[in-house]
Amino acid sequence: MARSQRAAMSHGTTAMKHGGMEVGDTPTPPTVKLTVRKDAKAGWNLQTQVTNFRFAPEHASTAHVPGEGHAHLYIDGKKVTRLYGEWYHIPSLSPGTHKITVTLNANSHEDLMVKGKVVSDKQEVRVSAK
Repeated sequence: MARSQRAAMSHGTTAMKHGGMEVGDTPTPPTVKLTVRKDAKAGWNLQTQVTNFRFAPEHASTAHVPGEGHAHLYIDGKKVTRLYGEWYHIPSLSPGTHKITVTLNANSHEDLMVKGKVVSDKQEVRVSAK
């Protein structure tokens, strides 16, 4: 499995600095789909659905194991947290439009890539002023 250069990579306006790891040479490369829903009480619920990938928090920050890792959550280009499972709650967002991005990452934190593109998904969320 080839690793790309460890320079910062651009995801639109989101700069990722973990380097990348090409995984498109596997028979079934991973995919991710992000869904963002307003919570009935407060904030936003994110659902990160993956295929050909297993969340493995027990192996975070260790050597790469094909088909497992974690995700990174970015809001407006700023890394917020790691995701170790399908669901995450954002308690609040300021008024305006926000870009929410999730990337799939190896245990060793590199962005997983298929044919040079980071395995990621993004959603825009518009928050009105109260």
